[in-house]
Amino acid sequence: MPVSVISGLAEIAAAYDLFVVDQWGVLHDGQHAPPSAIDALAQLKNAGKTVVLLSNSGKPAAQSHERLKQLGIGPDLYDGVVTSGEDVRRHLDRRPDRFYQTLGSRFFIFAWDADRSLVEGLDYQEVDDPADADFIIAAGTEHPTIDPYRPAIDAAMKCNLPMICANPDLVTVAPTGELKICPGLIAQTYEEMGGTVRWHGKPTRDVYELCFAISGPFARGLGIGDSLLHDIRGAQQSGLDSLFVTGGIHGEHFNGAPQPEIVAAVANEYDTQPTYAIPEFVW
Repeated sequence: MPVSVISGLAEIAAAYDLFVVDQWGVLHDGQHAPPSAIDALAQLKNAGKTVVLLSNSGKPAAQSHERLKQLGIGPDLYDGVVTSGEDVRRHLDRRPDRFYQTLGSRFFIFAWDADRSLVEGLDYQEVDDPADADFIIAAGTEHPTIDPYRPAIDAAMKCNLPMICANPDLVTVAPTGELKICPGLIAQTYEEMGGTVRWHGKPTRDVYELCFAISGPFARGLGIGDSLLHDIRGAQQSGLDSLFVTGGIHGEHFNGAPQPEIVAAVANEYDTQPTYAIPEFVW
């Protein structure tokens, strides 16, 4: 079916009872949340909809709650938050499958900053050299290109270390409007070199199951995001319709209101197809 281009959520909201909404690039840019996005969330809640915020953040959900509050998005505007980092922390703690059961205790981490809440309180030890590690965690990136990470990637590959990707995004939109690399690019590079990567977050089904656990039974759900690879494909694979926000990381392909044929062409490059497209997250 062709993609339907809409101007606001009000046109389609009545058809859904669950909304799974991306954060970065949809609700905010890390520093600012447009009043129109906050209003859209308020309108959904006023209409009795269930709203779960799903982020490929490499940090626990508590960090997202705090950031959202600082940006003016209070807990009354959503029913729950799920992050890929929270999913990683849960797996590190519970070791539910063979991949995690066979991990050692020492890890090397790529992170945004000095925050180690992802592993805080768990029985693991951080090391400064991949050669001393049992596994790698890709949770954040601070450099604009992948080049500064290559020595550590090569060292991990030489030791045949398994890698956990806590944020599978390849790029994100900075507050300046520029794209910057994310941990998913490190993990993708490692996997292409022959390394073992355990992926968490969108588009994997696991994080959507966490969203469904928060929402409870629903008749029809809509996944909303600006990444065709992660948000739209993830929604599609999890049985949700999808709304593609074209003004995010794929914004260079669109000038103002998206045209259905251009949306379809760009989406085909990612082997997915959104149900709807919208320039920005508005009511």
